[in-house]
Amino acid sequence: MPMARENVKTKRSQCAAASKTPPAFSRDVKLEALAASCTRFLVGHGRRSADELLATIPTGTEIDYYGIGGVVTELEQEVASLLGKQAALFFPTGTMAQQATLRVHADRRSSRSVAFHPACHMETNEERGYQRLHGLFGVPVGPRDEPLSSPSLSQVHEPIAALLLELPQRALGGTLPSWTELVAQVTWARDRGAAVHLDGARLWDASPFYKVRHRRSLAEVAGLFDTVYVSFYKGLGAIAGCCVAGDTDVIEELSVWRTRHGGRAFGMWPYAASALSALRTRLPRMPAYYRHSLAIAEAVRGLPGVEVLPDPVQSPMMHLRFSVDLEVLRERVIEIARSEKVWTFARPWVSLGPKLQEFELHVGDATLELNPEEIRHLFARLGGAPAGRTKARRRRT
Repeated sequence: MPMARENVKTKRSQCAAASKTPPAFSRDVKLEALAASCTRFLVGHGRRSADELLATIPTGTEIDYYGIGGVVTELEQEVASLLGKQAALFFPTGTMAQQATLRVHADRRSSRSVAFHPACHMETNEERGYQRLHGLFGVPVGPRDEPLSSPSLSQVHEPIAALLLELPQRALGGTLPSWTELVAQVTWARDRGAAVHLDGARLWDASPFYKVRHRRSLAEVAGLFDTVYVSFYKGLGAIAGCCVAGDTDVIEELSVWRTRHGGRAFGMWPYAASALSALRTRLPRMPAYYRHSLAIAEAVRGLPGVEVLPDPVQSPMMHLRFSVDLEVLRERVIEIARSEKVWTFARPWVSLGPKLQEFELHVGDATLELNPEEIRHLFARLGGAPAGRTKARRRRT
């Protein structure tokens, strides 16, 4: 028995050593200190600091009481207007918001099943709270490494209460369906009497694609759905929080579930004020982020050892696969931070093997400060490939 136990421990240790991708919410104090010493940042809006986040709360902000009045109500009204919905409700977290929303849809129908992509956030990152807390049954649809599609939906032969769609699909590098395909998926659900809910955590990022490619506004995209969830820190860079928008009766029922979940805090105005500032500041910049994302993908295309996903890029985000050992790549990240004062990546999105690492690049204010040629040079250094004639240089402002 002692020998058997020792073998089990050894195997567990070997498995832990083989999995080098750090947990999603782990922190590396040494790397964070190094990042703090940098002056430029590759991803998003740069390093989040308390001073910068507090600065997004304007002087004279009107406070709320238990989510009623003040800047919370102002934010809810603005989001409802942007999305073309009757009402919206502020939540402190998206986990709470989406589970409660799907519970409302299920309670109004005979089914407890919810169809979604296998990489759905509720399935992969929320400890299946939809099942444990609300008695809902998840129905993953289609292959995990491909966007959800109408042909995959046609293979679902059971009643469902709701279809959950994510725009853009973060796990696939920000992929987006065409307008025709999106309408077909929504129609599939409608024909079965199911509600259609949008996980729009990064819906703001999807707006340039539908505007440029299909001449559709945010309100037209949101109009396809019964309910729409949007985040204020993902993409926009606010402190935290989100909203769910929909018909008034649904939002009123959702408010009850927010209270049951403990989300009706005494004062939510700091989050709402930051959210409103970020929304007004960065939503108009989404087209610029999108154009920069396209330019980066074009500059990196053909660089040995680096793959851009998806190709073509469809939103101000992409995934990058580097053919390199994880520890070697980490050393290169540190060397670039020390020599160039540029912070690239803190962690891989996922380690796909000993020599293949996948990273997420979300384009934001900080990314705009690095021109595509310089980013190509950085990627070449990270991947250990020659960058060709490209030289690193600062972007002129």
